[in-house]
Amino acid sequence: MPPGYGDIRAGAYPRFVKVLGIDPGTAACGYGVVDARDGRVRRITSGVWRTTPRERPEARLKTIFDSVSEIVAEHAPDAVALEESFVGADARIALFVGQARGAALVAAAVAGVDCAEYAPAHVKQTVCGYGRADKGQVQRMVRVILALEGEPGTSHEADALAVAICHALATPLARMVG
Repeated sequence: MPPGYGDIRAGAYPRFVKVLGIDPGTAACGYGVVDARDGRVRRITSGVWRTTPRERPEARLKTIFDSVSEIVAEHAPDAVALEESFVGADARIALFVGQARGAALVAAAVAGVDCAEYAPAHVKQTVCGYGRADKGQVQRMVRVILALEGEPGTSHEADALAVAICHALATPLARMVG
């Protein structure tokens, strides 16, 4: 196994795909770039882009747009995968998350990169084997899958890596239909 690659599934078919995963949010937007080869996946980079409530909404969205544009230009992913919005009790938060998703989607579209979206339960099912896994379980499984020395620094970073893993391990047909 090449260094830095966690073994995912025995019998996975050969392929290579590089994915930028995004856990959208205006205060904290997680990102993670992974590549997958022959059923093994490796973290290239990950982190969190942050904005503050003191900034005007359009400035916060521009930060997200610019950050996605920069990472796409630097790493040339084959796809951008986003976690779908979870609409809970607070419609205002859902609106902010939707705006962040929009900024990320437009940045990917401007760069000509295909996008896919996955429900949080699907991402958790793929990464943890359980669609209602908690944030700690996601962080631990991302660490194991990517053979990282430690868990990702935040749940936003872990969620972004998880959605990237989910897309990277999807069958080609599933990736096409997103």
